[in-house]
Amino acid sequence: MVDLVNNRGIIWNEHDKGMTFEVVPIPDELKDEAREYREKLLEAVAEVDETLIEKYFENPESITEQEILKALRQATIEMKIVPMLCGASFKNKGVQTMLDYVMELLPSPLDKDNIIGTDPDTNEEVVVRPSDKEPFVALAFKIATDPFVGRLCYIRAYSGVLESGSYVYNTRSGQKERISRVFQMHANKQNQIERLMAGDIGAVVGFKDIKTGDTLCDEKRKVVLESMVFPEPVIGYAIEPKKQADVDRLGMAIAKLIEEDPTLRVHTDQETGQTILRGMGELHLEIIIDRLRREFKVEVNQGAPQVAYKEALTTTVEHKEVYKKQTGGRGKFADIVFEIGPRDDGKEGLLFVNDIVGGVIPKEFIPAVEKGFAQAMANGPLAGYPVDGMKVRLFHGSYHDVDSDSLSFELAARIGFKEAAAKCNPQLLEPIMSVEVLTPDEFTGAVTGDLNRRRGLLKGMDTRGGAQVIKADVPLKELFGYVTDLRTITSGRASATLTFSHYAPVPKNLADKVIEEVKGTVAAK
Repeated sequence: MVDLVNNRGIIWNEHDKGMTFEVVPIPDELKDEAREYREKLLEAVAEVDETLIEKYFENPESITEQEILKALRQATIEMKIVPMLCGASFKNKGVQTMLDYVMELLPSPLDKDNIIGTDPDTNEEVVVRPSDKEPFVALAFKIATDPFVGRLCYIRAYSGVLESGSYVYNTRSGQKERISRVFQMHANKQNQIERLMAGDIGAVVGFKDIKTGDTLCDEKRKVVLESMVFPEPVIGYAIEPKKQADVDRLGMAIAKLIEEDPTLRVHTDQETGQTILRGMGELHLEIIIDRLRREFKVEVNQGAPQVAYKEALTTTVEHKEVYKKQTGGRGKFADIVFEIGPRDDGKEGLLFVNDIVGGVIPKEFIPAVEKGFAQAMANGPLAGYPVDGMKVRLFHGSYHDVDSDSLSFELAARIGFKEAAAKCNPQLLEPIMSVEVLTPDEFTGAVTGDLNRRRGLLKGMDTRGGAQVIKADVPLKELFGYVTDLRTITSGRASATLTFSHYAPVPKNLADKVIEEVKGTVAAK
């Protein structure tokens, strides 16, 4: 690799997988190209630093390495320049140089504005300053399992000092956590340190309940930092261990992986009894299954990919549900009248409105009604997929002095949901992926034709570095095996990026087919 800042060549040693490297003069065959690109670098640097313009016009070679780095750092912090480095992570080439330039060019906490957090008790803004003298505040950004020290939590300290053996307050759980040891991480090695200072990144052990995205702080100054937002999983595999003896090991392995990866979910399908592992895409779940085999030595059978459909109510209806049961002795009774339909604000989850007046349903039974509706949303009226969001307005009903209790009203809500939701013109929703394909010109027609065949909606085309960039929204259902198919139609010269975009209604004919398949599967079980 040629480093244009200090005009030298670097060769990484194959025998130790890139752990060591040698600095060498630039080879003769690369000198002309290196000279051309170094001039471009000096020109770009001179444009952002006025003191270098004169030097550039008089004698570009008189610009020193330190002057280049200083100008590059300033331009990078002001977002005027994006530093580019090359390397190959597979062979560990370029890693050391990249880390050196991270240190040289990227901002320290003192170069940036103060972080703004929120007081969990008052919701007021809290200014977090990057200083060792301030109270401690850190963000937990990764949980990992280490074979020697157990569960590791990676944290970034924004202010204050964390001493090993001290306590921190977790604003999510409301509990204090004892940090027994603090480590400075060096790739796969840990160096134990006494304290973590403001601006440092480190790992801690000894905690009981810390999750990715939690804020850890001093109990005397509680603060919540902005956390990461994790999207809902859009695809699932049914998995089972190949050997019955591995059932417990599979459960423990999945629990560890879920703790590390917040976008991974697992649940047991109540109707089929299958364990469903859900994630963000085929590649994500294939890596997880590979890790189960490699790290946890658990071989699994996996089913075909399953799309994480949702259901949505589209119209509002009124419904009266009376739940009555006599079993000889004390019976069960609940009577509710409610309005059910889609939410007005377009948000997810249950919006419950209590419009009961005059005590026709006692106050203590209202939470049970809300709980019944919230639980019922997990199984929609069409095919048992979760309902995206709904609004329920409870406005009338009655009760019995002896036979009514919370459970009766909870069951009335669940049964009422089943009856009423089916009349709300429910729709099946499917995940839509944002697809970006980078392809040579000659394959543009074949790629767009293939995306159209997959029910894709083309959003635009662009050019990047002499290649075409095709953007489209495509239903996830149509994208299984897409990367392999794309390589086939472009002779391996195109690449694709898939990210979750949104949920959209499934066309009626396809929705009917999905519903029939689900009902057929349940009937077969």
